[in-house]
Amino acid sequence: MRQTSIYILLAASIFSACSGAKKTAADGISLFNGKDLSGWKIYGTEKWYVDQGELVCESGPDKGYGYLGTTTQYKDFDLTLEFKQEANGNSGVFFRSFIEGTKITGWQAEVAPPGQHTGGIYESYGRGWLIQPAAGSDQSLKMGDWNTLRVRVLGDQVITWLNGHPMITLRDEKIGKATGQIALQIHDGGGIKVHWRNIRLKELNQ
Repeated sequence: MRQTSIYILLAASIFSACSGAKKTAADGISLFNGKDLSGWKIYGTEKWYVDQGELVCESGPDKGYGYLGTTTQYKDFDLTLEFKQEANGNSGVFFRSFIEGTKITGWQAEVAPPGQHTGGIYESYGRGWLIQPAAGSDQSLKMGDWNTLRVRVLGDQVITWLNGHPMITLRDEKIGKATGQIALQIHDGGGIKVHWRNIRLKELNQ
């Protein structure tokens, strides 16, 4: 009886471990460890730091553009993150991008104050706005509180959600051919401060 009990406990442990592994894989990976900027690179002189488990970006004395880019490139993925705009909040989440100094080529899922197209897609140093959400569709955006942005990029299709509400769906041949970094932005002009947390990415297979 004792030997049977041991086998049952061993089988349960294996099942639990396997289930945990599957759950972790299904949930994707965390791009921010809540402690430091491991896996990221700072571009520009604006401020990027960790405070109480949150990633913070803040305008510096140069009041210029600034980026925090992943050291790994990603092509097809489902990305979710939370952001809180403490001041102004004109920022964004770039994907399939390349950065040299503070010049970035690629596409941005906009993060901005109410009425300024959060969730829309902008091509930097290219065609500009590719698509903006319908007027009033960002009513769920909460200034000074946490919001969830989801960006799904698969092949030539991009879909974004803000706090669970669909914002845009876009198909674009140029996006479909690209790959590159994911990056967070500080817009120029000064006076910007945004908090980020729970940055999770699941890679997708077509």
